[in-house]
Amino acid sequence: MSALKTPVKAIKTEGLASPQTADEFLMRAALREAERAAAQGEVPVGAVVVSEGRIISRAHNQPLHLNDPTAHAEILALRRAARRLGNYRLSGCTLYVTIEPCVMCAGALGHARVRRVVFGAPDRKAGACGSALMVLNHPRFRPRIEITGGVLSSACGAMLRQFFVERRHKNRHANAEGERGLQTPSGPLQAGEVPKRS
Repeated sequence: MSALKTPVKAIKTEGLASPQTADEFLMRAALREAERAAAQGEVPVGAVVVSEGRIISRAHNQPLHLNDPTAHAEILALRRAARRLGNYRLSGCTLYVTIEPCVMCAGALGHARVRRVVFGAPDRKAGACGSALMVLNHPRFRPRIEITGGVLSSACGAMLRQFFVERRHKNRHANAEGERGLQTPSGPLQAGEVPKRS
């Protein structure tokens, strides 16, 4: 792997008791990114890319904010890591992400040639690491990428579930307000009626 082009303010994972402890530690960094996404009204998915025990990039979902359907946390983290390393091949790197990557992200991970993918919650509807589909490590797909799933799965899944519960509640409330129509001091407006100035 080439030397970093810019200094890295990173978290060292050396000295942690076990690989599981390191995986949990780094997944917590991805969860912090997911919290940033939720605060912006985005689906709370966060990702970090690690090289030689150091976080070299961090990202969270931003398709709404960037008006970009490809702005998933994984894609943004891969782009930043590639810029940081000065190489689109991220051999030897590990991506940590709070939910199982989708088909698009799995394809990008394969093209980047990451060594390992670690995800939190499985995605039974769209996960491309074995839950719904197997894009990574498909028999015709090279190179093989080590996949570890279920790291802090409960915390990752809970964050996503809470986000969607709140979104459904907000949408239900907005729909209920819309059904009642615009209220004026003299009562509800009828279709096509313009409010009168007082």
